[in-house]
Amino acid sequence: MKDEKESTGRGLALKASIVSGMTLVSRILGVARDVVFARYFGPGILLDAFLVAQRIPNMLRRFFAEGAFSAGFVPVMARYRENHSEQEAREYIDAMAGTFGMVLFGVTLVGVVAAPLLVIAVAPGFIGDGGDFDLAALMLRFTFPYLLFISLTAFAGGVLNTYGRFGVPAFTPVILNVVLIAAAIWLSPRLEQPIMALAYAIFVAGILQLLFQIPALARIKVFPRPKWRPGNDGVRRAFKLMLPAIFGSSVAQINVLVSGIVASLLPIGSISYLYFSDRLMEFPLGLFGIALATVTLPQLSRLWASQDKQTFSDTLDWSMKLAVLIAVPAAIGLVVLASPLVTTLFYNDTFDRHKVEMTVLALQAYAIGLVGFSFVKVLVPAFFAREDTRTPVKIGVISLLVNLGLGISLAWGLTQSGFSGPHVGLAIATSVAAILNAALLYRALHRDRVVLHGRGWPALLLRVIVANAAMCAVLLTLDRSADWWFQAATLSRAGWLTLTVGAGAGAYFVVLALMGMRMSNFKLKQT
Repeated sequence: MKDEKESTGRGLALKASIVSGMTLVSRILGVARDVVFARYFGPGILLDAFLVAQRIPNMLRRFFAEGAFSAGFVPVMARYRENHSEQEAREYIDAMAGTFGMVLFGVTLVGVVAAPLLVIAVAPGFIGDGGDFDLAALMLRFTFPYLLFISLTAFAGGVLNTYGRFGVPAFTPVILNVVLIAAAIWLSPRLEQPIMALAYAIFVAGILQLLFQIPALARIKVFPRPKWRPGNDGVRRAFKLMLPAIFGSSVAQINVLVSGIVASLLPIGSISYLYFSDRLMEFPLGLFGIALATVTLPQLSRLWASQDKQTFSDTLDWSMKLAVLIAVPAAIGLVVLASPLVTTLFYNDTFDRHKVEMTVLALQAYAIGLVGFSFVKVLVPAFFAREDTRTPVKIGVISLLVNLGLGISLAWGLTQSGFSGPHVGLAIATSVAAILNAALLYRALHRDRVVLHGRGWPALLLRVIVANAAMCAVLLTLDRSADWWFQAATLSRAGWLTLTVGAGAGAYFVVLALMGMRMSNFKLKQT
């Protein structure tokens, strides 16, 4: 049993490394994409309009392509592979592809037709003579079909993940970033309205991402033959599991919607400031938290289906230790280096000093919640794997109501006080809600004795605290004045930032090693 568990730990670590590696490529290109956006467009009416047009399909994507779909499809697929024949599993895939695809097509058609109404709903601050409303509605007609393509891409990725193929789904987001960068650099200067290049790029990238999955599905002989089968037992079970998660995701997207409405009423550029800062915060979250959640959900689903509850608990405990080891220094690093990071990446003629400062404040506010965001990504799969989608939904409702109330209150209060960056209130509220969400999820799992901690937590926490203190000392010692960062040449800024980050990370891991931390501490062992 011990050998089996250690093998499981090594297998999960390898799979997480593969996903993280692919995600690293995607995230680096994502940062490059945002740098290009900052250079060619900068925070303002045009980019705000595009971000609204992009946000609407992304809001729906959260439960059609990600959370709710994974909650319903992956555990049922794992059960089919564990307890049914391969033929029955393929019939389930065919039925899910046809039924899910038809639902998505209907939603997409409605969204394209009702584009102006959707813009009014999510960004009422755009209504007026600024021209951003008409532009956002036009772009939405091209960006909304992305929902159909990316949701089917997520379906294909879910199948591949269940069969242990993580590389192709993890690499797929690279395509979106490459297409967006190419559109901004090559296509936008050739158009009468340059920002439209990004809307066209979203449409094209969606198609390419879906096509990219097809060879991988064919290689493992599970390429779906879509069939309309809403009565299929697996489809009905998956949709039954999806409904509570869809409700929870709907609550989450109501929060996004209200935050977007508030941001559209704030000074011009607020939507862009929140976008750029959120993207930087998502870099470490996507690199580690999402990658770990991606590989653990199929594994946890199989363990629960086979009733191996001890290994289930050990795997979850292992994931939480990794979350602490990586997320805590990432959060501290983002807070300390927010100004150098934003200045180095985005400062230019279209992204002036004031815009940098506004983005920095939002990034620091988001970074406070990075540990909470990471733990949510790690803990939620433990509920989904047990086919419990109701508990995280209830917890999500609580945290998101807190987010809404606190976000609106802070944004209003900061506006009334005359503070130049009231958008920061929305970022602070999001972080507080993430921490609350993670705490309530953990309490529920601990109460139900789903997670039982093994040895090593006190030593781990002590080592992480000391190592982070050493890292902070190095970062603060190497940091330069704000004026230096704005006046230095781009290459000088980039070189010094790279040196600072490398030295800080080196100090962190050296101190961990000196205090006895070894990779063997993270094997999945008998407890």
